[in-house]
Amino acid sequence: MHEMLERGDSESPQVSTAAFPFSIVIVENMASQLENAMETLIKVFHTYSSKEGDKYKLSKAELKSLLQGELSVFLAASKDPLVVEKIINDLDQNRDGEVDFHEFVILVAALTVACNDFFVECMKN
Repeated sequence: MHEMLERGDSESPQVSTAAFPFSIVIVENMASQLENAMETLIKVFHTYSSKEGDKYKLSKAELKSLLQGELSVFLAASKDPLVVEKIINDLDQNRDGEVDFHEFVILVAALTVACNDFFVECMKN
């Protein structure tokens, strides 16, 4: 099996699509928008989770990096300097101090629901 990470010209690791055999199948079959979104969630999570420690979990530093890199608008909207700590405490169901993929998807789903609620209210007005 191919390595999950490959290094490009930059120092940040990129997730190799070879690590996700389903990626090839999805691309060959013209993936739907939802399938592409699911693949992106998986790739983004593993890009950040592979930087230190357990490559299948986000440490506090990795989660903060992910939030700053991928959800900067949501992070900037919060004026609370402890927002990352609070997010980890809320998400970390098994209390291991890290966020696994299941816990990460809960965050993304909650943010998506909040965005949908906001847009539905805007469309009503």
